[in-house]
Parts: sequence; structure tokens; C-alpha cells
Amino acid sequence: MKSVLLSNPGKIQISEAEVPIRKDDEVLLKVRSAGICGSDIGAYKGVNPLVTYPRIIGHEIAGEVLEVPENETELLPGDRVLIEPYVYCGHCYPCSIGHTNCCENLTVRGVHIEGGMAEYVSHPRKLVHKVPDNIPWNLVPMAEPLVISMHAIQQADTQSGQHVVITGAGQIGLLAAQYAITIGAIPIVVDPVDERLALARTLGVTHTVNPVTTDSVAEIKRITHDRMAEVVIEASGDARAIRNAIDYVSYAGHISLVGWPKSDIPLPTGLFTKKELTIRGSRNSVGQFPESLRLISEGKVDVAALLTKTVSMEDTPATVADIAEHPDRYLKVTCLF
Repeated sequence: MKSVLLSNPGKIQISEAEVPIRKDDEVLLKVRSAGICGSDIGAYKGVNPLVTYPRIIGHEIAGEVLEVPENETELLPGDRVLIEPYVYCGHCYPCSIGHTNCCENLTVRGVHIEGGMAEYVSHPRKLVHKVPDNIPWNLVPMAEPLVISMHAIQQADTQSGQHVVITGAGQIGLLAAQYAITIGAIPIVVDPVDERLALARTLGVTHTVNPVTTDSVAEIKRITHDRMAEVVIEASGDARAIRNAIDYVSYAGHISLVGWPKSDIPLPTGLFTKKELTIRGSRNSVGQFPESLRLISEGKVDVAALLTKTVSMEDTPATVADIAEHPDRYLKVTCLF
């Protein structure tokens, strides 16, 4: 079969690979679409320390069922499905308490194990989800970044009526803003790129703040009537945004850290105590794929608005290279196989 292979950092091409042999507890899929994620770009650039080479990339994978386990009653050949790419062990402490997203032995497709940017993939049945018929193939993979955003919002115990500052208007931040709206919260998107803020407003976000041209603390204070935000979702990984989250959040507020910083960041821990903050990491997701697909199917979250373009499998290597070279030109790209 054909696959998208990273043989080394900076070297990506269409390559031949063996068709996977389905294990007893797995579903064999004909891959129909895939999303290009920031982790794929990091792997291409050689800055993702978790990736080993050579590696077939891709973890945002949708396809058509070809084979199912014996005694399977729900999935049938021909069904449209999306894979949940976080393969957990089921035995470690996090798994034992339901936090399979941060399994101590977690393997993610395209990172620790072969990815799904190939003509076929075989994946554990428990991590395969049926897809509503009305979602086009090129949009199905976007349910995966949506669950990342949903998990970040839920990690912060976000409630209806609360103000939610979201730092970073990339795909995760914009999806988090839309999800916040669906649960009745009030997003405030903070980003230094005016074009991204304009896009946020077209998606229903009333409050946007450019921290370069505006006193962001004063503006958030005005919007929240002096309370500051009960919730902050840090979705950029930028050191300044992470530090600013401490100032943006209210006393007794919640911060969810979903962006990945490039290095350790000094933080004023005295303010954690003074404001009695709850600060949580947010990694991957748990049990949210069906709801993510429902939100897309029912038009509650507009993922198409974030799609820069869709490319073919053959054009994927060149597209990955161009995104790495010109990240400002892209928000989200999906591939049809």
C-alpha cells in the first residue's frame, strides 16, 4: 500500500508499506481522509522528541470499515468511522481511574507507532467510532482536534454563564471557543493576529482581544465587570500567554493548560496560593469522540470555517513541508486518500 513516510526529519515522501494484518480485536479500515496536525509538522521539523524514524505519520484518521472482529454486532463492512488514536494499556494507575488519555504507556499513532496516513490501517475496535453520514470525508478528521478542545474546557470545570479567556486562536483555541458557546459560556479570545480574531468573531465570539495593541488585562477586567475570567484555556503554548493566564483568571478561578510550551516557564506560584487557583494540564481526551461527531453533524460547531484547504494523498508531503516553512498561511489542512 501507499503511505506518507517520514524517513528522517525534513525528508517526507509517498512510500510503499505492507498492508497491516488485522488482529483479533481490531478493525481493518480503508483510509478515506486524514488531518495534518501540529505534531506531524513537529515530527517533520525534528522537534518532536517523542517521534522515532522512519515513521508513517498521521493520527487524525477516518475511513471505511473493511473487516471487523468475530462476533462484532455494531460495526459492519462499509461503515464510515473515525479512529481514536490514543492507544492505552488499561493497566497503569491513570488507566485504572479512567484517565486513559494520560496512560503511562500511551502510544499515539503517527508518534510512537505507525500512523494512519496510508491506504489501510488496523486499529483496536474499542477505539473506533461510527461517523454520521452527513459529515463530508474531508471534515471527519477534525473531530479529533475538537475533542482536544472539549477536554480542555471540561478540565477547567467550565459552567454556563462563565467567562472563558482562550489564549491562542489556532484551531484548538477556535474550537474551544465554539464549544464554550455550546455549553452557554462566554468566550474571550486573545491572540496577536487580527485576522484570527476576525475569524473568531464570524464564529460567534463576541469578545476578542489583541494583547499587542490592547491592555489585555484591563480589557478582560472591563468585559467581566472587574471579576476577571472564571476560566482560562491556554491553547498557544507561548510563554507570555502562559504567564498572562495567571493575570487573566479570577480569584478561585480555573486554568487549563492545553498548549505545549517549548521549554520550562517561570511562574509566580505565590499568586496560585493568593488567588487559590485550580490549574490543570489537559492532554488528549477521554470518551468525547461521539459527542464531538454529534456537534459537527448537527452544525453546533463549524469545523469547515477552520479548513484552509483539502489536498490529495500525493500532495500531502509537499503540503507538510510548506506548512513547516509557512505556518502563518495555514489553519487546518485535511487530505483525501
